[in-house]
Amino acid sequence: MMKTLKSLFTMAVCLLTSTACKGTATPAGEAEAGAANPKAEAATTTQPADNDGQKALIVFFSHAGDNYSVGNIEVGNTKIVADYITEFTGADQFEIKTNKYDGMAYKPLCDLALEEQRKGELPPFDGSVDLTGYQTIFIGGPVWWGTWPQVMFTFFKQYDLNGKTLIPFTTHEGSGLGRCVKDLKEQYHDATVTGEFSMYGHDVRSGKARVEKWLNTLGYGKQRSQ
Repeated sequence: MMKTLKSLFTMAVCLLTSTACKGTATPAGEAEAGAANPKAEAATTTQPADNDGQKALIVFFSHAGDNYSVGNIEVGNTKIVADYITEFTGADQFEIKTNKYDGMAYKPLCDLALEEQRKGELPPFDGSVDLTGYQTIFIGGPVWWGTWPQVMFTFFKQYDLNGKTLIPFTTHEGSGLGRCVKDLKEQYHDATVTGEFSMYGHDVRSGKARVEKWLNTLGYGKQRSQ
């Protein structure tokens, strides 16, 4: 009798051990490529942001000229993504433009951007935009020292986006979204910040389908621009 009970107990322990291992096992590298890797691409699925039928707006800053990984480019990485968004959604655009960084090599630009951030500088930009009628606004830019370029904070200080739906997107070479989502929420406590997306700058020229896939998760699609 004792021998039989001992055998049953041993079988039960083996069964429990097998089930636990099966539940926690993951493919090799999966954890490192996901939550443990801050450099991973990022995208968030959410409900459609423009269900009120209003046209969306894209507000973005993009740096042409000397860029890391892609060299000297005539069209900035973020501008290319913004153009994809317009193509697939019909959204209007307002580009935050400044001549402050024109003609600068990559390293001096990095040094200047860091100095601006440390001092909390707010460089001026050209033009203005009427936000009337836009409930959904895509906010895009490169990630400079972990967050938006300072000239974008100039825009944030000048325009009240509270009460609107804000969809952040970034181009980067390893920092993903950085602090961009957090900093945008801190700028606009009463805005809905959702649907964030990031993409490597060196991938944007061949990444049109990836942008479309992201927009589809938001409820947008190419048919919206037709």
